[in-house]
Amino acid sequence: MQKLSVGVLSILVWATIFAFSQIDSMEAIDLPAPRFRGNTSIEQALHSRRSIRSYQDIPLELEEVAQLLWAAQGITEPVSGFRTAPSAGATYPLEVYAVVGKAKGLSPGVYRYLPEKHRLVRILEGDIRPRLALAALGQSPVKEAPVVFLISAIYRRTATRYGNRAERYVLLEAGHAAQNIALQAVGLGLGSVMIGAFQDAAVKNACQLPREEEPLYLIPVGRPSF
Repeated sequence: MQKLSVGVLSILVWATIFAFSQIDSMEAIDLPAPRFRGNTSIEQALHSRRSIRSYQDIPLELEEVAQLLWAAQGITEPVSGFRTAPSAGATYPLEVYAVVGKAKGLSPGVYRYLPEKHRLVRILEGDIRPRLALAALGQSPVKEAPVVFLISAIYRRTATRYGNRAERYVLLEAGHAAQNIALQAVGLGLGSVMIGAFQDAAVKNACQLPREEEPLYLIPVGRPSF
């Protein structure tokens, strides 16, 4: 991969600053602080984790949404900014969204998670789960789960340091974050399923993702129906 020119780097830096200034101007929703202790051991969570595709028609609690988001990309060391999932060179290429249909304290819509402040900003109003399910080839868990977590990636964050190797590193990191969500869901008495079969462009359009972001995972989460 060719090195980026100073001019191109400057444009990328200013674009990033502008994007975050736009996010800061949106309505922010502070989330309940994450818990660092639970009733389920890591061994129990590993043993119990299954792909759950059917859910009760019960909203998630705001505390549950917050805990799942923290598990995916939460800050674990405020000074360094280290997160719950390892990242190559601490470049943190992932973005995490909550596509909310039914969650207490959150109106239906698409929310971006801001790890540094442990808060959400709503980027899209309304329940888009039916549209997102169509983008996911009609898979019912996407439509039925009260909340669907979306993991996307901005590859250039890692590529500027690691070049062509970045794609592998980003995909590894996405797997770490997704597994964190799955195990945390078990700890909360919830079920989840990993979905990778979807039309990328349709998902981006449904969630109005920025052009540089690529969707990698859809993870429906809810209370198992059995």
